[in-house]
Amino acid sequence: MFIKRINTIIVLLLISMMGCNTKPSINQLGLVPLPKSIDVSTGKTILTNLWGIQHNGGHHDLETLTAELSSALKTTYNLNLTGESDQSIFLNVDSKNQALGDEGYEIIISDAGINMNSSAPNGIFYGMQTLYQLLDSGVQLESGIELTHLTISDEPRFKWRGMHLDVGRHYFDVEFIKKYIDYLALHKMNIFHWHLTEDQGWRVAINKYPKLTEISAYRDESLIGHYRDKPRRWDGKKYGGYYTKAEMKEVVAYAQTKYVTVVPEIEMPGHTRAVLAAYPELSCTGGPHTVAKLWGVHKEVFCAGKESTFEFLETVLTEVAEIFPSKYIHIGGDECPKDRWKEHDLDQQRIQAEGLKDEHELQSYFIKRIEGVLDGLGKNLIGWDEILEGGLAPDAIVQSWRGMDGGIAAANAGHEVIMSPTSHAYFDYYQSEDKENEPLAIGGFLSLEKVYEFDPVPPGIDPEKEHFILGGQGNVWTEYISTPEKVEYMAIPRMSAMAEVLWSQESDRNYENFSTRMDWQYKRFDRLKVNYRKPN
Repeated sequence: MFIKRINTIIVLLLISMMGCNTKPSINQLGLVPLPKSIDVSTGKTILTNLWGIQHNGGHHDLETLTAELSSALKTTYNLNLTGESDQSIFLNVDSKNQALGDEGYEIIISDAGINMNSSAPNGIFYGMQTLYQLLDSGVQLESGIELTHLTISDEPRFKWRGMHLDVGRHYFDVEFIKKYIDYLALHKMNIFHWHLTEDQGWRVAINKYPKLTEISAYRDESLIGHYRDKPRRWDGKKYGGYYTKAEMKEVVAYAQTKYVTVVPEIEMPGHTRAVLAAYPELSCTGGPHTVAKLWGVHKEVFCAGKESTFEFLETVLTEVAEIFPSKYIHIGGDECPKDRWKEHDLDQQRIQAEGLKDEHELQSYFIKRIEGVLDGLGKNLIGWDEILEGGLAPDAIVQSWRGMDGGIAAANAGHEVIMSPTSHAYFDYYQSEDKENEPLAIGGFLSLEKVYEFDPVPPGIDPEKEHFILGGQGNVWTEYISTPEKVEYMAIPRMSAMAEVLWSQESDRNYENFSTRMDWQYKRFDRLKVNYRKPN
């Protein structure tokens, strides 16, 4: 009996020892998006309050990043790391180290500490997001958090990793805009596409045109229920809001701390009824016009035959460019009906004078003139794929939404492209085919798995032109999204799938593995009190 008991103890000890030296699977680490390379070993290190945080002084941002890391470790993980120690987290920026490109990073966890290396501070920031995830999945001990020895070498597949938010249909305050940017940063996304103007509301303060915020920022009432409902119902409540220049600059500054670029969108020549309500002389008919209260496409557009239209837009874009340091300004260009242009003498005279074939070429003329304005401001023009119609402006960037054909054509013609097709990137679509148990949405069906299947580089692009695909983006249109909570529900966790599509290597993607790793991501969302859609 005694010998039998000794043997049992030995077996248990061996099992325990084996457990201490067992490598966790990559999925158990809970990393989203999946890094490019992970080499896991059997050693363990315990991160405790005795550790410090140091940096090599390779960039002025490192002081700020060190402070942010220290704060996050204290508030989220109850770890108070300060100053130097024999064991430390080392943040190292070396601009000469281009092995991982402009945004990549390396994390090495060993008995010596945690080394985080990059050629630029944004790489360190992305490495910090990965470290937080490793701390989440690490073993929580009384003394600290046990981490597995590993080496991660990581860099994004695409340089444009974006999320869009429409604030024209429904307005969201600065506090929520910052929170939305936090969600992007959590996912290593780097573009916030801020859709600021619409038929239903103009949200940008422009000094020279005060009526844009006095009149264009507000509609008389909003639709109750769906566009297709008959008879339509209205809430009878004036609705709107706008951002002051100080508020927009505050958002830009905040986004910069998260290495997110804010790209403003100012719609033209269509989706402009809100503008025309305040300045009807810029329309073809002269008005009067009202800020639209119904979703959809409206016939009232900027008159392309009047020089005053271009003078107005140049002033607006000049003021916008002063607020947003991004080298990109999005001008929309989508869903512009040609009815008014066909009927209006000045637009027809413009077609004749410029030797244009039709109204499609008139739109191309319009976009090319605006591109000239943006060139003078040192900005690059982005437009939805309708800007291809009638001829593309020379240096325009095309955002392909009506499928990917427009993006394929633009890339093959040598233009940079952002892919965000309705089939995979429209997060205002239903998340289940059981629509009765989902919040009201515009229509369609886009599951988490379908988002994950997205590849921004489709067949049909000349292999030598694939580099023109900048990346992709998830879009959140808000006709039926009026609260921050519903934005979160519609965007998350589909944002996680889009983030992995845009960051991780296509050959490494596996939906089953992603789903396993998302179990940790859902815990993070719970900790942040995100109103995400829980998986079925």
